[in-house]
Amino acid sequence: MNLFTRTSPRDKKSNLYYITLVGLLCLGSYLLGIWRTSSVIPRAAFDYSTGPPCEKFSKTISTRDLDFNPHHNPRDPPPVPSTAASFPSCSARLSEHTPCEDAKRSLKFPRERLEYRQRHCPERDEALKCRIPAPYGYKTTFRWPESRDVAWFANVPHTELTVEKKNQNWVRYENDRFWFPGGGTMFPRGADAYIDDIGRLIDLSDGSIRTAIDTGCGVASFGAYLLSRNITTMSFAPRDTHEAQVQFALERGVPAMIGIMATIRLPYPSRAFDLAHCSRCLIPWGQNDGVYLMEVDRVLRPGGYWILSGPPINWQKRWKGWERTMDDLNAEQTQIEQVARSLCWKKVVQRDDLAIWQKPLNHIHCKKTRQVLKKPEFCRHDQDPDMAWYTKMDSCLTPLPEVDEAEDLKTVAGGKVEKWPARLNAVPPRVNNGDLKDITPEGFLEDTELWKKRVSYYKKLDYQLGETGRYRNVLDMNAYVGGFAAALADEPVWVMNVVPVEAKVNTLGVIYERGLIGTYQNWCEAMSTYPRTYDFIHADSVFTLYQDKCEPEDILLEMDRILRPGGGVIIRDDVDVLIKVKELTKGLQWEGRIADHEKSPHERVKIYYAVKQYWTVTAPEEEDKNNTKALS
Repeated sequence: MNLFTRTSPRDKKSNLYYITLVGLLCLGSYLLGIWRTSSVIPRAAFDYSTGPPCEKFSKTISTRDLDFNPHHNPRDPPPVPSTAASFPSCSARLSEHTPCEDAKRSLKFPRERLEYRQRHCPERDEALKCRIPAPYGYKTTFRWPESRDVAWFANVPHTELTVEKKNQNWVRYENDRFWFPGGGTMFPRGADAYIDDIGRLIDLSDGSIRTAIDTGCGVASFGAYLLSRNITTMSFAPRDTHEAQVQFALERGVPAMIGIMATIRLPYPSRAFDLAHCSRCLIPWGQNDGVYLMEVDRVLRPGGYWILSGPPINWQKRWKGWERTMDDLNAEQTQIEQVARSLCWKKVVQRDDLAIWQKPLNHIHCKKTRQVLKKPEFCRHDQDPDMAWYTKMDSCLTPLPEVDEAEDLKTVAGGKVEKWPARLNAVPPRVNNGDLKDITPEGFLEDTELWKKRVSYYKKLDYQLGETGRYRNVLDMNAYVGGFAAALADEPVWVMNVVPVEAKVNTLGVIYERGLIGTYQNWCEAMSTYPRTYDFIHADSVFTLYQDKCEPEDILLEMDRILRPGGGVIIRDDVDVLIKVKELTKGLQWEGRIADHEKSPHERVKIYYAVKQYWTVTAPEEEDKNNTKALS
């Protein structure tokens, strides 16, 4: 049989009609497509005479309208409106704006016990919705350790201290920079020599002293020079006539906060510091029933030291220079000695300008002395010693954790911490004792290993974090047990570990037991620090934590205020939260991208890495011109 059939002329004619019809339909569809496209894309987009076609097209259709983000919901999320225009620059006069330490606002608060000079935040409807500018001429800070001794004048344009403290060698101004010789009111030979004097009285080198607090710190030279001895100091001072002292400390790369001992507790947990220090800090230690020494006792670890230099110590030789009477100074020292004894402190030594007391390891003996020393009484058990956010100071003695009376007086209440550096990764006593709900020793060790992996991944996202020395001042906004900071322990950085007051578990005591430092904070309010404090900010689940408490733009504006130009940010949160945050940061002049979770791209938690762009206020002469135009 023939497999091929012959086609008739009639069939050929039918096929020709069919092909013609299909061709006409295709041509009509093509012409219709051109007509519809011409209503969207201007004819000029096809004019190649002035440039390549792709370039002309890109000017017409912006790439910002294209969505490259993966979607993890069954339905696409609604588009987030751009907020880039909602965060203008604040006035140049606000370049050092610290919302909760505003001098004008403080005037309406009582003067008694300096209450007016402590933290007072504006109402939320009073908060600024603008970006705090860097001063004109602002420069990237010197890298550590060079920054310990030098800072740019343009970054902290204040010369008051160079005049007021000229003879005390705090700070010198030469050409375009400040120099910090390491001097202080009570250490004219320099902070290093002063610390050496202390080291001859108590051991600063065996790792048992790791965390310190310096009250009324000046420019924090004491804390700056303790760093070389592996001792990290939380320095604080009020924002007062010495306008820039804390700002100088932060510019040097030294941990510091704005703060004062007035009517509320310091924002630290009980049993936090191994050493407390006051060098002519002008705090009336013996007054007000000794409440300020009771607060030092609360934050001091069992066996910790309190060091005092300056009035009234060594008054017999110095009273003429202090312009006070011998009787007055003698009475002040007697008062301090009485309060210290009532707290069961032991005076270790007084030599020349230094006096050192030591807190007992436990309160076995102290409870017995209450029968003789009626005051101060022990604080009630319902007064949480770790609660320190707007918590009033009490004139009572914070009891140490119970110790069996049959045990030795050398037993450390609450448990003994390891010496540094073993202390960093050893299970802290509060975890071993089961003091914190849901945190087991195994969970603590797992968290430590987890953050080592996460920080290793972060360094791949932010090459500056992986560049040794690029960052110095680091903030962790939701630190949990300090795993992020511990993973950076070998880097030349210090980390301010914040435990939000809204966190489910108060873990700040654990952080201090690791030999790290930190503070409490409500992120719906401003932090007690100057603008441009931190080189790098880490925020783990912060926006989810505050989702129903305040607006994300308020938190972002505060982050922008305290972040230095060119500084880095890593925000770790749910992908839907990060998409909104990323959109908001367009108005902050941040440049960033969302990256996958280090474990898997299928995880809902993502990582937003961003950099704050460098910008400052305009030159003074240009600002004057703009003001003149506005007035005319």
